Amino acid sequence: MYSVLIVDDSAFMRSWLTRLILKRDYSIAGIAENGFEAILKYRKLNPDLVLLDIHMPELSGIETLKRILSIDKEAKIIMVSAMGTSFIISEAIEIGAKGFVKKPHFDGLLTLMSQALHQSDE
Repeated sequence: MYSVLIVDDSAFMRSWLTRLILKRDYSIAGIAENGFEAILKYRKLNPDLVLLDIHMPELSGIETLKRILSIDKEAKIIMVSAMGTSFIISEAIEIGAKGFVKKPHFDGLLTLMSQALHQSDE
């Protein structure tokens, strides 16, 4: 069973993502409300996958992405956002995110999660 760290400043979205993920063959490694908390939890919990909101207070999702990848260049991170512009999405993918899903619909999220987890880094 793969473990997932959910990072989102919205309590509603954290709860919604948790319910969605637990319906499948995943466990919740942890939940973080901001980027600083996400980095601490990533180090402590070493999840298989991170779902990371782009727009958060204190530390943006892009900066959090960079910091987690500096800790673990093999980290599997999928960005999520309701306001993802093509520039931000491209930037996140270029930095090392494995994909992007638009909130609140999350079409294809579970497929993208599976692909990210089984993707071999070339």
